[in-house]
Amino acid sequence: MGTRKKTVAKVRRAEVRLPPLEAYEGGLEPDGDYDGLELAGLDLAGGNGAGARFLDCAVRDCGLDEARLKSARFLDSVLEGVRGVGTDLAGAQLRDVELVDARLGGTQLHGAVLERVWVRGGKIDYLNLRMAELRDVLFEGCVLGEPDFGGAVLERVEFRDCVVTGADLSRAKLKDVDLRTVQRIEIARGVDALAGAVISTAQLLDLAPVFAAQLGVRVEDPS
Repeated sequence: MGTRKKTVAKVRRAEVRLPPLEAYEGGLEPDGDYDGLELAGLDLAGGNGAGARFLDCAVRDCGLDEARLKSARFLDSVLEGVRGVGTDLAGAQLRDVELVDARLGGTQLHGAVLERVWVRGGKIDYLNLRMAELRDVLFEGCVLGEPDFGGAVLERVEFRDCVVTGADLSRAKLKDVDLRTVQRIEIARGVDALAGAVISTAQLLDLAPVFAAQLGVRVEDPS
């Protein structure tokens, strides 16, 4: 009797279809309601949009340095070419969102909920996703430098053709996480969390020193 090979659950990828949009040239407002708007080329640095709701919106080529978007909601929206350092999205909700060619550093998404999110291209350094919930999230063709997934829940998450370095998975819970096509992966902490992920044979060899260190195994060539 042969054993049935266990398959990895596929990510339900976000597919955003925006309606005709109205140009918006204002700034961010706390608890603001943005519906069917295009925010293009705006400098939103330092703006306060805490608790705001973005529905059927496109945010393109905007500066988000130190923008305060804590507990904001992005629903059925596209963020393209956004850039910034220290953007605060703690506790935010992203559902059916495409994040395209972003250039971000130190973005705070701790405690956030990401559902059906597609991150394509771009480079994101020091992404804080501690205690966040990620379901049906696809990272594709992007560079993630030292992302922090400490205590996060990742379910049906795929990293496709990405570079992931210095990742912290301490106390993270992974289920159906697909890492097989990652171009380069480095785990700084929490390698035991990979129990809920699938990796390739080549990646297993690359990660062997990390697994050995986790188990307290000394690896030495005979003298």
